[in-house]
Amino acid sequence: MVDALNEEQVDAFVDGVARKSESIDVSFNVISYGDIQQPLMEIDVDDFTFPITVATRTHFLTTRAAATHMIKQGSGVVLMFGGSGPQTLPGLGGFKVALDAMEGLRRQWAIELGPHGVRVVTMVTSGIIETIPRQAEGRAEIEEGIKKASLLNRTTTLEDVGSTAWFIASDKAAAITNATVNISSGAIPDY
Repeated sequence: MVDALNEEQVDAFVDGVARKSESIDVSFNVISYGDIQQPLMEIDVDDFTFPITVATRTHFLTTRAAATHMIKQGSGVVLMFGGSGPQTLPGLGGFKVALDAMEGLRRQWAIELGPHGVRVVTMVTSGIIETIPRQAEGRAEIEEGIKKASLLNRTTTLEDVGSTAWFIASDKAAAITNATVNISSGAIPDY
């Protein structure tokens, strides 16, 4: 177990993996942001800022740790998950702002790591039903919203995420960086 918000633990973990495998080829951070979703006029400031801080801190730390090794080897892929789109919904608290911040962080890492042969790509979905805890309050409504937004009569699955991540990390996607790959089943339009 590694605390993905703890700089020393992240660095030690990544260094250990690099020693064992002799390279770091892909970094993919998918921790939860711990967001509390409420309208902005009702949410406490600490509850609002918490997911923004968690998202930016963990992705900064894990990307920096992996990139240290990727730069030395002249290659690597940083995958970010959960980027944003141009639309939003009411009542998301700091969650949508955290996703928007992730896109800014992705752009910054891509421009700084690209000259070293390291690619940075975000995958965006409209939500993955399989990952919503069964006991989550409002689960049925969230699931229905994800299904309704889809243009394909299906929603994105964990298998879709894995297949897309595999493609992005492969040499077949060697020209993709500083980009968002949209696997939202059409729910999030690209503008």
